[in-house]
Amino acid sequence: MLRSLIPLRLLLALLALCVAACGQSPPSFESVDITGADYAREFTLRDTSGATRTLTDFRGKAVVIFFGYTQCPDVCPTTMTDLAQTMNLLGDEANRVQVLFVTLDPERDTPKVLSAYVPNFDARFLGLYGSPAQTEDVTREFKIFYQKVDGPTPTSYTIDHTAGSYVIDPTGKVRLFVRNGEPPEAIAHDLKILLG
Repeated sequence: MLRSLIPLRLLLALLALCVAACGQSPPSFESVDITGADYAREFTLRDTSGATRTLTDFRGKAVVIFFGYTQCPDVCPTTMTDLAQTMNLLGDEANRVQVLFVTLDPERDTPKVLSAYVPNFDARFLGLYGSPAQTEDVTREFKIFYQKVDGPTPTSYTIDHTAGSYVIDPTGKVRLFVRNGEPPEAIAHDLKILLG
């Protein structure tokens, strides 16, 4: 009799575990879920006041990181406008989100230029820059492609670059890749899930 109860108890315990696991479905994100990725973990850059900033500084907030440059004719201003609309959709929860604009053009995007450009979209947005070597390091860590494309004059070049954004959760883990053109409603939906 004891022999037959042990397998039954084991079977009931396994059944209970299966039912519990089935009740916990993963979040349904609109953006690409990259939870567990082994990149986009940290950076060391400067903000427009010259202060050194790292990803750890924003722990407790969801962070949206976009890489671009201020003279970008289309993708960058469109993305920044979409992120500003996302903040509006979040209402009070927007105070728990930090948008970072990391320049891929430190040669032209001086702190003065960044401080005039980035807050035009939303006063809470923060512009970050680094030396050319730091820019290379951070783009390697975040798997961002960028390449200078010569223009008619030495200072009129453009930069081809990855057009998506990364979302880091409040614990500092990369969770999402937001594709270029993702609507603000979808981004706000995903941020609300991460903010819990």
